[in-house]
Amino acid sequence: MAAGTIRYWAAAKAAAGTAEEPYTADNLAEALEAARLNHPGELALVLRRCSFLVDGAPVGTRGHETVRLAEGGTVEVLPPFAGG
Repeated sequence: MAAGTIRYWAAAKAAAGTAEEPYTADNLAEALEAARLNHPGELALVLRRCSFLVDGAPVGTRGHETVRLAEGGTVEVLPPFAGG
C-alpha cells in the first residue's frame, strides 16, 4: 500500500469539508472509495463529475483500478469549473 495525499478543489473541497487528507491505497479506485467512506453524502455525488490528476498526470478515461498510486504521491480531485 502506498501513502500519499488527496487534494480536493472547489466543490470537492466543500463536499469533503477539507482541502486535503492522506490516503493509503494501491490504486486510485481504492483511494476514492476510502474518501467516499470517510465523507458520506455529497462527496460521492461530486466525485462522479470530477477529473483526476495523479502526480500531475491526467487520469482521463483509464479505469481507476488501473491507476497505481506511488508512495508520497498526490491525487488532485478537480470538479468541473464554470466556463471550462
